[in-house]
Amino acid sequence: MTAPISESWTRIENWLAEHAPTTYGALAPPADPADIAATERDIGHPLPRPLVTSLLRHDGLRDQGGELLPGFYRPIGARRIADEWRRLTVYYDRRTAEEIGADEGDFDFMGRGFSSVLYGHPRLIPIARDVGGGYLVLDQRPETDRGRVHQAEAVEGVTRGSHEVWASLPVLMETVAASLETGRPVEHFRPEVDEQQRLRWNVIPLPDDRAVGGPGCASALTRAPAAGRRRQ
Repeated sequence: MTAPISESWTRIENWLAEHAPTTYGALAPPADPADIAATERDIGHPLPRPLVTSLLRHDGLRDQGGELLPGFYRPIGARRIADEWRRLTVYYDRRTAEEIGADEGDFDFMGRGFSSVLYGHPRLIPIARDVGGGYLVLDQRPETDRGRVHQAEAVEGVTRGSHEVWASLPVLMETVAASLETGRPVEHFRPEVDEQQRLRWNVIPLPDDRAVGGPGCASALTRAPAAGRRRQ
């Protein structure tokens, strides 16, 4: 059973306070409920409850060069979610999506693990961003992936990770908490602390340099610098 997101936040905070105090100090205070309500009005529907719970704990990460989630992502605050959502949805090609059709589009995404047509879909809510402009988005389409976390980039489009860590935001946060506490990697990323006492997620190279698709995987997240990959 997945832990409540508030419990995962407590574990993450405790670990950061002891081991990565710079990142701990960069955690933003709780979001203003008025900002959450304004964002919901802007995007036209309520934010998912786990996301609201997370925002009411921390309204993003204030360190614009920092990271908290594997793949070098930093959570963004409520108002920033609305701003990034507007920026992304400009690129959604509804006409092409309608011409391709839902069945073919879903097959492309579910079968191949990626889709350029879905980039900017208004029901994909940005929740984190890397320094290169890539996003983690929370799927709110009324399909089987509702609640799942995907990666979105202008070049690759939307990438669907196959690993269970991307099943939901609560699963992702619980997995991050466990990784920090134990040092076990999240897919191909291992948590480390740099000389500035910041949390960093370093890539674990694959033995044969093979590419494996999906958020948090080497093919999607180790190419630098366009999508904010690990600085060497």
